[in-house]
Amino acid sequence: MNEGSELLNVVDVEATCWDGEPPPGQVNEIIEIGLTVVDLARGERLAKHRLLVRPERSRVSAFCTELTGLTQDEVDDGLSFAEACRWLAKEQAAGARPWASWGDYDRHQFTRQCEATGAAYPFGSRHTNAKAVFTEANGLRKRPGMAQALALAGLPLEGRHHSGADDAWNIAALILTDGTLQKVRSVALPQGREELRE
Repeated sequence: MNEGSELLNVVDVEATCWDGEPPPGQVNEIIEIGLTVVDLARGERLAKHRLLVRPERSRVSAFCTELTGLTQDEVDDGLSFAEACRWLAKEQAAGARPWASWGDYDRHQFTRQCEATGAAYPFGSRHTNAKAVFTEANGLRKRPGMAQALALAGLPLEGRHHSGADDAWNIAALILTDGTLQKVRSVALPQGREELRE
């Protein structure tokens, strides 16, 4: 068995945002990366990580602070986006491990920001849209937001909603619900790992 091949990175990002359109010259940039490592074989959350990222082409608005709890002073002390991508690749095996997010926003934001800044994209190609999988596994007609999905699953919202680290932790809990876990395993794990698929 390859070491770590049953692990999944669950990622949630927070980005600069405004109540309306961005101010002239500013763009949405990642300011927090939350990552929870999940052991798909054991069905448990192993670790919770939080990276603050320093924006280069935008500022944290009052609206953004109200939503995320993050301030400009906090993110000014964060890593550069390129440093954060290198940390994900080196410390969390992001290029080798499958990963999941709640919807496709996080994946698209990384793609856009890597293209705009020239930073190396840290993730591999095995991405799971956990929102779509949860929706299918639970026979829902509409894709719920994370907080609504937690309520539907009878799970508490742990921590602060719109904190990347707390949201990744909560998304991981949703992935570990019965029907969702089985579907995520079938998508995320390499072929030939039937013993982990139950």
